[in-house]
Amino acid sequence: MRSLLLSALCAASLSACAQAPTDAGDAADATAAEPVEQIQTQPGTPEDRARQAIESINPDIRIDAISASPLAGFQEVIVGGQALYVSDDGKYLLQGSLFDIKAKRDLSQAGVAEVRRRLLAAVPASERIVFAPASPRYTVSVFTDVECGYCRRLHQDIAEYNKRGIAVEYLAFPRMGIDTPDYRLMVSVWCAKDRRKALTDAKEGRNVPQATCENPVARHYELGQRVGLTGTPMIVTASGVSMPGYLPPDALLSALQEMDAVQPDAAGG
Repeated sequence: MRSLLLSALCAASLSACAQAPTDAGDAADATAAEPVEQIQTQPGTPEDRARQAIESINPDIRIDAISASPLAGFQEVIVGGQALYVSDDGKYLLQGSLFDIKAKRDLSQAGVAEVRRRLLAAVPASERIVFAPASPRYTVSVFTDVECGYCRRLHQDIAEYNKRGIAVEYLAFPRMGIDTPDYRLMVSVWCAKDRRKALTDAKEGRNVPQATCENPVARHYELGQRVGLTGTPMIVTASGVSMPGYLPPDALLSALQEMDAVQPDAAGG
């Protein structure tokens, strides 16, 4: 039973089980190999018992948030872009969505979105490859890979997103993993003098000169795992809400407008 729970927590937080950069040439990019900073809790509290319960299953897990759950008697623990629920006494763990039948909404997503928002807000503009109109109405972060078909399709329409007032800020997610040709190509993109051109060239199958430098690719890869990425492209709004994969320009604009009507702070960047 313990091995099943360990597997579940590894699935919920791949970053706790992921391989760090091993190539000596990636030494400047070794942030992903830094020790995990565990969340601090007050001894004897329900939060502390929840933390200890999770760490007893997998001591290397990275917990991003612990707070009182809408479900009485349980703490909500955000791990790898998912919400887990641990009883206040630390004895029981629940996985899955917490759905409010009366309100007809998934309560699990609020805490997950807030963690995504906080983590993405910490990524400086200098680490992103940005395609934006002069005065964007909406800004989305997009975890992208240079090889995936839908990532390429999204980028083919980048001018159309911009025309609709949507700024796209790319983060790197080499889906084949660290220390792969995919990873090294994305490092070359992020190390290019003109990163926007290099990204476009890579997505269109044109040659990108090999380059290395201090770069954020491994950090972005680890961050994608922390925010619950399950496939590329992953589109995340300014408020931390994840969109269901690739959306054409009009569909993304409609989704952002609907979200804006319900959640006014979803716009902007």
